[in-house]
Amino acid sequence: MNFPSSSRRGFLAGVSCLALAPAAALAAPATVAIENFAASGKDLGTVRVPKVVKSEADWKKMLQPLQFEVTRHADTEQAFTGIYAESKGDGLYRCICCGTALYDSRTKFDSGTGWPSFWQPIAEKNIVKQSDNTFMMERTAIACARCDAHLGHVFDDGPKPTGLRFCMNSASLKFVPRAQA
Repeated sequence: MNFPSSSRRGFLAGVSCLALAPAAALAAPATVAIENFAASGKDLGTVRVPKVVKSEADWKKMLQPLQFEVTRHADTEQAFTGIYAESKGDGLYRCICCGTALYDSRTKFDSGTGWPSFWQPIAEKNIVKQSDNTFMMERTAIACARCDAHLGHVFDDGPKPTGLRFCMNSASLKFVPRAQA
């Protein structure tokens, strides 16, 4: 095929731009495997869902200022100020950003720290653990596996049976009362 020189240059320029584009931009949207839960808390099994990715502007429009700072910039709410620190309702705690089930109220306990604390997540695959060395401390940060929302930290000073304390920010959670099965 013979292209006029200007068309050939345009074609080659377009091809070279594609070669320089990040592979992620050209690939299909990423997916993640999470454990799905009914409102009753019943495990519905593993599902593969699209990873939730939004711009800073879109997150800002969707979230209240504290929710945005906590979930998108790994901030921490002040102790004893979150709406779930003292809550005792029966239900599931879901991600404020994407709705993924994160904790069951049946694993919540009063840690005395001023943040909602749980001795285990509802499903390990629904969270991601990351090393956090901010404030000259070694900690393990917890994020939502589906949308990367910062949730809080996990410590090894919790009750039996796990000995863990998942210390979460109320601002990163949405409590949904348990529905009857």
